[in-house]
Amino acid sequence: MTVIISRLYDSYATAEQIVGDLEAAGLRSDDISIVASNADNWYKPGKSGRKMTDRKDTDRDGTDDRVEGAEKGAGIGAVVGGTAGLLAGLGILAIPGIGPVVAAGWLAATAAGAVAGGATGGVVGALTQAGLSKEEAPVYAEGLRRGGTMVTARVPDGERSRYESILNRSAVDIRERGEAYRKSGWTGFDEKAKPYNADDVHKERTNYQSANIR
Repeated sequence: MTVIISRLYDSYATAEQIVGDLEAAGLRSDDISIVASNADNWYKPGKSGRKMTDRKDTDRDGTDDRVEGAEKGAGIGAVVGGTAGLLAGLGILAIPGIGPVVAAGWLAATAAGAVAGGATGGVVGALTQAGLSKEEAPVYAEGLRRGGTMVTARVPDGERSRYESILNRSAVDIRERGEAYRKSGWTGFDEKAKPYNADDVHKERTNYQSANIR
């Protein structure tokens, strides 16, 4: 039996380390997914040794269509991990209400397909189908919108505790974070909401660092 475990991180660097630790512990890259906000434009396709896979340039303008879609706040592309490890398959896509994200893995492809196909519930619906509760899924989606990174892993039930201990390292307490959102006036994830920009993300991270909310 396989179980699905998801965690949210305030730092992409932390999430990246978690992915590496999961792979080092023996979990297949095909069973891991990462979705990270690119609101502050930290990721550049083809830079830092990372390249997009499955390049699509239907209008032949020299720019991957998914990058164009992300920059416009629309357009969804499915991204999967490569054989060199999950992070070798990073690519850019955009999700309504969240904006541009950098993603790889099975959940990224599932969420992208659900949103592109107009599935009921959009990205929140996709997260719920992937195993998150109806209470948690909107908080994860909002966390991504505000600059966070989500890592999801499919693990054998008998090894759950081992992999869960890795995923728990520096992860956000999702219940505390949801409560913090609600105290600030948030009532739920809204796909029509304006995506955060770099300044918004910086302020958000500073607030939680100051409050020592993890």
